[in-house]
Parts: sequence; structure tokens; C-alpha cells
Amino acid sequence: MKTLLKLFLYCLAGLLLLCAMLVFFGVGDKPELNVGWSLTHDDIVRAKKILHEGSKTKPDEIGTIELTESDLNLATNYLLNRYSKSAVKIELKNNKVRFTVTMTLPENRLGQYLNISFRLGNDNGTELPGITKFKVGKLLLPAKFAAFVIDNIIRHSSLNEYFILATRPIKGVQIDQEKVAITYFSNRETLIQAQNFLTNRSNSSSFNIYQQKLAEVIAGHDPEWRLSLAELLQPIFELAYQRSTPDNAIEENRIAIFTVNDYVNKKETRKFLAAPASPPPAGQQYSAFLYKRIDLAQHFIGSAAITASVNGQVAQAVGEEKELSDAIGGSGFSFIDLAADKAGTRFGEMATSSPESARRIQKAMSQVKNYTDFMPDPRDLPEKMSEADFKSRFGSIQSPAYQEISKLIDARIAAAPIYAVE
Repeated sequence: MKTLLKLFLYCLAGLLLLCAMLVFFGVGDKPELNVGWSLTHDDIVRAKKILHEGSKTKPDEIGTIELTESDLNLATNYLLNRYSKSAVKIELKNNKVRFTVTMTLPENRLGQYLNISFRLGNDNGTELPGITKFKVGKLLLPAKFAAFVIDNIIRHSSLNEYFILATRPIKGVQIDQEKVAITYFSNRETLIQAQNFLTNRSNSSSFNIYQQKLAEVIAGHDPEWRLSLAELLQPIFELAYQRSTPDNAIEENRIAIFTVNDYVNKKETRKFLAAPASPPPAGQQYSAFLYKRIDLAQHFIGSAAITASVNGQVAQAVGEEKELSDAIGGSGFSFIDLAADKAGTRFGEMATSSPESARRIQKAMSQVKNYTDFMPDPRDLPEKMSEADFKSRFGSIQSPAYQEISKLIDARIAAAPIYAVE
């Protein structure tokens, strides 16, 4: 018994020493890759195509996805940047996948960035790739030891459920110099479990509480007046403020934003979001307004919801993409709509960027009196421009003329009371 206890203590000491080494060598103030990722219109289109590739295969059928090096970089950066400013560089060399990862860490004394690099390959004819090299900062660890440690960390943490759902359908991975081919088999049960898990339906009781509050607000609205978006957001965020601590403020804000977005936009933004669909409150239904316009309320809260679910860069790119599409065959390019997109993005960023920011915006929004506090008046900006009109006046979204108006919008948003609380 004494020998076993010693062995256990030695193992525990070794694990603690390993963690200390990983932190010491991997965390620092210098990023190995430039973090933050700028989406282009083409990036958005390609990212959607990659992430929806698997939907072509019906449940209970075997499918194969082939991803090039550029596809892997685009999809991985898109997913990783959902949660923090990070960067991934993926290379296909010698029939292996090489990853270099830099992640931005919460504020701490050790450093701002975590730098990791590793390789995956099909050694010894295995169907699924394993770790063949692993570095944390400048510390090179034995591949088998790194794989053992990572496997145990995953199995004994909240990551385990993600890992199981992600890897269970995969039956084989082939890596060559040009692409990675993934063969998978997803039965209906696995797809339902993944959908429920990723849309956070396990937290349905919290959604129900916010839905009930929203129903009370709608029931108490005077039908003789337009329903202001502020009339929805103020009591919902007051509820979030009452329910929150620094530990859960971000998640409460996400639920608050998703609840209002579900009511205002219904199905329009669902295709972009990882939030559960919730039924509308029973009783009378009203359109929400900003500056006497329904579309501005839709743009604002839709962008806030996309940002809360993904990030601000994605939300901005989606907004610009929609306006460019409208210029070609819709209502025309509108800087007014784009201003609402940008304000909503800023709102979503403040609501979910950190616990401190989440609490600040909860308090500010619980006391808001008018939507001008969070949405500056955009009605003097150009709108309803056809594709020809837009190209004649602005050329592209990279032109100095376009950027001038974009910066004007940003300045107005920064001056609004809600965003000045920082």
C-alpha cells in the first residue's frame, strides 16, 4: 500500500511538473502567428460551403469530404475564432498535417498568448491519424507522451463530450500532399445528440425563463404605439443582470440576445447561428422598430446574435455580404442597414467579450430609456444603391470613399452612451 501511495504521489508530482512546464514554455507575450482574422466576401462563401459539405450525405450513409490545405485553414480559423482572437496555420507535408496554433488568453500575469504546434499522421497504417510531434512554445514533447496526456485531459474534462461527438462518425482519414479525405458515417441518433449539445438545449430552462419575460413584455405593450427594440432589450437585460454573476454573465447575455432575436427575426438569421430555435410568445405579435424602421431592428439584433454565437468579424462580413447581394438583386446597398449591423456587432461584442464587459452592459441596458443609447441615428447615410450606383460612387468595400463612411459609422457608434461605458 505504501508503495502504491508513493507511486501515486510521484505521478501526481510529475503531472503538476508537466503542467508547470507547459505553462512556462507555451505562454508568453509574443504570438507565433498574427492573431485576429479578417474575413472577405469570398471567405464567407467558401466557409459556408465547407461547413455544410457533410449535409449532402443522408443519415445512415457513408460519405467522404475532401479538404485542401486552404480549405482546412479557412474552416479551422473560422471555428477557432468563434471564441477568441486566435490563428491557425495548417500545412500538408510528407503525408502529415502540420498545425501551428496561437490563442489569445484572458488577462493574466504570465502572458497574453499560448503557442502550440503539432503534427498528425497515419503511422503504422492506422485509419485515424495520431500525434507524431508536439511542441508547446519551444518545448518539444515525445509524441506518445503528449498523446497520452491530451487523451487523459480530454477524457476527464468537459471536452470529452465534444470529442466523442466529433470523432464518433469518423471512420477513416487519408492524408496526402494535396488534400485530407475524411470518411464518415453519421446515424440519426448521433446527429440529434450533436444538434442538441451544440445548440445548448440542455440549458432550456434558462431559455424558458427569458421567453416568459419576453411574453410578459409583449402582453403589456400598448398596441397604439410602435414596439421599440429598446422596449424588448431593457427588461430582458434587466433580468440578465439580476440572474448573473461574473461566472455566468456571458452565457446569460447570449440567451438574452438569442431570445430577442428569435422574436424579431424569427427564421431569418437561424442559418448563421448555433442557438436553439424557440417558439414565439403566445398572443399578439408586433414588429420591433428602430427609428420607425423594422429593418433596422432586424439588422441590429441579428448582427448581435451572430456575434454572440460566432464573432464580430463574421457578423461584419455577413452584413457587408448581404448589402452587396441587395445591391445586385434586392433592395439596394444601404449604409443605413450596415450601420445597424455594425452597432449590433458592437453590442454583441460588449455583451460577450469578457465577464466584466458583460456585467457592464447588463447594468447599462437595464437602465436604458431610449434606443438612441445603443443605436445612433443613421438616416442621413446613403441607401438603396443598385450595383451600378454603388460601383460608380464607391467602387468596392476597400475603396477610400467606402472606408470614410465606414469610419464615420464607427465613430458614431463609439460615441453612443452604451458603448462609451467602457
